[in-house]
Amino acid sequence: MPMHGKTSHVALLVALAVVAPLGLVGCPNSEAKNPLSYTQDAKRAYDEAMEEFKAHNWVESQNLFREVKRKYSYSKFAALSELRIADADFEQEKYVESIREYRQFVHDHRSDAEGVAYARSRIAEAQYHQISESIILPSADERDQATALDAYKELRGYVADYPTARETDKIKDLLRDVTARLIRHELYVARFYLNKDNFEAAVARIEYALRNFAVRADVVRLADPKAKKRNVEGAAPSNLEAEALLLLGETRLKMHQPDRAQIVFEAILRDFPESGFVIAAQKYLDAMKHG
Repeated sequence: MPMHGKTSHVALLVALAVVAPLGLVGCPNSEAKNPLSYTQDAKRAYDEAMEEFKAHNWVESQNLFREVKRKYSYSKFAALSELRIADADFEQEKYVESIREYRQFVHDHRSDAEGVAYARSRIAEAQYHQISESIILPSADERDQATALDAYKELRGYVADYPTARETDKIKDLLRDVTARLIRHELYVARFYLNKDNFEAAVARIEYALRNFAVRADVVRLADPKAKKRNVEGAAPSNLEAEALLLLGETRLKMHQPDRAQIVFEAILRDFPESGFVIAAQKYLDAMKHG
C-alpha cells in the first residue's frame, strides 16, 4: 500500500507537469494582442506622436514615432512613422539627414507606391533646399554647381516618373528654377572665355547648356545635330534659351563663321519671337546682310 500511494503521488505530479504548460498556452499572454486591438493601439500611439509633430515639437515627436516603429512594427503606422521622422528632420532643415531617411524608406518599402512617391518628392525638394540659400547671393553664378546638378537630377527624375502626381507641379517649379541657375552658370563661364578670346571654350559651354537644359528639340539640335528628341518638360525658361542662342551667334561671328551665326540668329526670330533678344538678333542679321 505505501508503494501504491507513492506511485499515485508520482503519477499526479507527472499529470500536473503535463497539464500546466497547456494551461499557460490557453491563457492570454499579457503581451499578446488581438489584431484589432493591436491596430487600434498602434493608431493611438501614432496619433499621439502626430500631436507633437503638429505642435512643431520635432524631437519629442520623433521619439514617439520611434516607439511606434518599435512596438508596432507589423502595422502600417510603423512605415508612416518612418516618413514622419524624416519629415521632422526636413522641417528642421536637416536636409542631409532627411534625404538619408527618405532614401532608406524607398529602399525598404518599394511596394508602397504612394509612400515611395512621397519620399522621392521630398528627396528632390530637400536637394533643392540645399542650394536655395546661394540663389540670392551676387556671386551665385560663380559657385560650384555640383549641388545644383544633384538637385536637377532628382527633380527631373521625379517629374519623369510621376508626371501626374499631386506634388509634380511644385517639383516642376523647383526644376525650372534650378535649370535657370545651371544655364546662367554656363553662360557666365562662356562670357569669361569670350572675354579671353577663347572662342572654342565659350562655344563648348553654350552648347553644353543648350544640349542639356533647353526645352525645344530644335534648339537642342543647334547645339548637337545628332541629339534625339527627348522629354525636357519643366526645363529651361525660354528667355534663357534665347539669351544662350544670341551669345552663341555672337561668338560664331567672332570666330568668322557668319553662316553658322546666321542659323542661330534666325532661330531666335523663329522660335522666340516674344523674347527681348529678337531685336539684337535682327540687328546682327541686318548688319550681315548689308556688310
